[in-house]
Amino acid sequence: MKLSKSEEELMNVLWEHEKAFMKDLLEAYPEPKPANTTIATMLKRMTDKGFVGYKLYGKSRQYFPLIEKSAYFSKHVNGLIKNFFNDSASQFASFFTKETNLTKKELEELKKIIDDQIKDQ
Repeated sequence: MKLSKSEEELMNVLWEHEKAFMKDLLEAYPEPKPANTTIATMLKRMTDKGFVGYKLYGKSRQYFPLIEKSAYFSKHVNGLIKNFFNDSASQFASFFTKETNLTKKELEELKKIIDDQIKDQ
């Protein structure tokens, strides 16, 4: 199951807040703020998809994420690698390092991350 771009934006707010009421979510948006009904509709869809849960406090709902941010993005990166890079992480890494104009310092940082992962294996 996947979130739309606008749902991902709302999900990012929830991940940042961990728990939030509707008013908290609306306050997090820049002007012009979306309508309450727009946020409510997205929250309903995200709840139906299993990404968001809520706890009732009287008539108010406090929303919270049901999936961790890292798990969500890990699934997407793995899907990207599978669908666009023939399930090859090395093809993805090659594309990523060549097409994103990384600085030498950033490439060295990536190399260190990879070297550290190799040592831990």
